[in-house]
Amino acid sequence: MRLGSSIRRRQYRSDGRFTWPTKDRWLALAGVRLKSTHGAVVVAVLLVSFGLGYTIATRLVFPLPAPPGDLTQVPDVRGLDGVEARRLIEAVGLSVVVADSFRHPAAVKGKVMGQSPLGGQLAVAGDTIRLTASLGPVRRPVPDVVRLSISSARNVLEASGFTVAVDSLEDVLPAGQVFEILPEAGTEVDLPMEVRIAMSTGPPLVAMPFLLGIEQANAEAMLDSLGLVISEIITRFRFGRDQGRVVAQDPAADSLVAPGSPVSLVVGRRSGPRRNRN
Repeated sequence: MRLGSSIRRRQYRSDGRFTWPTKDRWLALAGVRLKSTHGAVVVAVLLVSFGLGYTIATRLVFPLPAPPGDLTQVPDVRGLDGVEARRLIEAVGLSVVVADSFRHPAAVKGKVMGQSPLGGQLAVAGDTIRLTASLGPVRRPVPDVVRLSISSARNVLEASGFTVAVDSLEDVLPAGQVFEILPEAGTEVDLPMEVRIAMSTGPPLVAMPFLLGIEQANAEAMLDSLGLVISEIITRFRFGRDQGRVVAQDPAADSLVAPGSPVSLVVGRRSGPRRNRN
């Protein structure tokens, strides 16, 4: 196309400016004549062609698969007992199998923990539902840690999967040793489990009585009732009323001593040879 012919197609306005030809003007210049019936025919041809092509593609080239058999909704059996879960699944025409199981600290043995397919999905009658069930918590006997030190007892219990709580009480065992355990040693329990152990703070202390001026026989009886042991009796010459009575003691009066502690007494005697009791 030459430049001059393009310029001649411009339409000038009275003000000296020009505008480009409109759409109808361009069609007229190109010699195109459209009628309303032409558009309807074109649309009809396109629709018929599309329908024919779709029918051929879906029926001959890519036929649809055969529809499945009867479908049923899979029941949700998670959290149920295994027997109840099996009953519900088989009631809707499905099969069931326990495909996996594991130990669970909070679920009893046989409880359903998972399933495939999940509840609410559709399955064909006769399909198999795979369940995962709990074997229950781990069970273990409580180890015997009586007479062990508190640190050793804690290590043994924690290594066996138990948690430990410690109470401190007076006992005849030396301080720091375990003298009681709850549950009792050998009891089989579910893990995790807290075991309470009682640690000895040592035997209860006894206040040493005041024995001075008391007759020897009465002093010996008093010490025996308190669980104290007379380790030595020394006689010493004394005048007057101190004869046959305690004139000295060790430990001193009001001292706190453990049961079984040794006690030494000095008893007044009349004139004569000195006698010692060992």
